[in-house]
Amino acid sequence: MTDEYEPQRTSLNADEVHARLSEWIKGKAEDDNAKISSFSRPSGSGMSSETLLFESSWGKGESETNKQLVARLAPTSQDIPVFPNYDLSSQVRIMKLVEKSTNIKVPKVLWLEQSLDILGVPFFVMERIHGRVPPDIPPYVFGGWLYDANPQDQNKLQKFCVEIIAQLSQIELNSVDTGFLEAKSQGNTALERHFANQKEYYNWVIKGTRRHEVIEQAFEWLESNWPEESETVVSWGDARIGNIMFDDMSYEPVAVLDWEMAGLAPVEVDLGWMIFMHTFFQVIAEAMEFPGMPNFMTSSDVTSTFAELTDIIPKNIEWFEIYAATRHAIIMSRINDRSVHFGESEWTEDVDSAIPHRDYLWSRIR
Repeated sequence: MTDEYEPQRTSLNADEVHARLSEWIKGKAEDDNAKISSFSRPSGSGMSSETLLFESSWGKGESETNKQLVARLAPTSQDIPVFPNYDLSSQVRIMKLVEKSTNIKVPKVLWLEQSLDILGVPFFVMERIHGRVPPDIPPYVFGGWLYDANPQDQNKLQKFCVEIIAQLSQIELNSVDTGFLEAKSQGNTALERHFANQKEYYNWVIKGTRRHEVIEQAFEWLESNWPEESETVVSWGDARIGNIMFDDMSYEPVAVLDWEMAGLAPVEVDLGWMIFMHTFFQVIAEAMEFPGMPNFMTSSDVTSTFAELTDIIPKNIEWFEIYAATRHAIIMSRINDRSVHFGESEWTEDVDSAIPHRDYLWSRIR
C-alpha cells in the first residue's frame, strides 16, 4: 500500500549519488578503502528533504569501524523544494543545542558537507538510530502498530511527545546562542515575526500565479483575533509524532528528527502544530470513512499534559491550532506544485481543492 501512495521526492539519480558518496566518505574516513553498502531510500516519510540510508566501513583490525548511517540532503532547486531555504548548518546547530541543553535524544551528526561539488546540494551524515516511526504515507490513523496499541500505550506515547515540547520550552534562552533561530521577518515579538514569515512563505509559494481564498481568509481571521502571547521559547517547528522514532517495545522516544522548521516562538506554536497534525490525518481518515484515532492527541489532553509537566497553562490554544492549519495549507499548496512537476497531479480551477483540510479550516474561521 505504501508504494502506491509514495510521492516522488527528487530527480537525483540513486546510482550516481551512491558512487559519489562512496568516494566522498574515503576522504572523511581518511581511508582509501572505505566503502558504503546497503544503500537505500526510506519510504513512508515526509517530502521536504531527501533521506538516504547506508552502511559504511573503514579501517583495519582493531581500528576497523562499521557504522549504519543516514544522509540528509537539501532538495535541488529544479525539484520544487517545499521551503525557500534549507540551512543544513542551522539544523545541525539546533540538534547539538538540544542535545546539550535537554534530555531529548537526537541523532549524532558526524559530518556536514556544504560544498555543492559532491552531490550538487549540501548534506549532512548522522548515525542511524533504530526504532519505529508512525508513518505519514499512508497515515498511521489507518492502521499499524500505533493504531493497534491499547489506549494506555497510546496515552503513554502521547505524553512522551508532549514532554519533548515541554523540555524545549525550558531551555534558558539567555544561556545559549539562539541568534541563528531568529526569524528575519519584521515584527515586535517572536510570534509577530513568525506570523510575518508565514505570510512571506505563502507569497513565495503562490508567486502571483493563484490565490487560495481559504488561506487568505484564515490569515485575516488570525490577525483579527490575535492572541495574548506567552514567553518566547525554542520551537521545534515540525513538532509531530511522525518526526519521532520510538522504541520497539516501550513507546519511549529514541530519536527526535527533522529540525528544519526550528525557530523561536511561544510554546503554543509547537503544541498547536502537534494537535493539528494529528487532526489533519484524522480528517482524512473520516473523509474516507475510516474510524481513525479520534481520542488521540486531543486539544484538551495535550494542553493538560503540558500543564501537568510544566505548571504552565497554554494560552489561546484554539488560535494556534488554526494557525497550524493555515501554515499546513500553504505547505499542501506547495506539495501540489511538486506533484504537478513530477506528473502526479494537475492544478484545477478550484485551487483550494489541493488542500485536503480546507473544509476543516473553513469550519474553524467562520
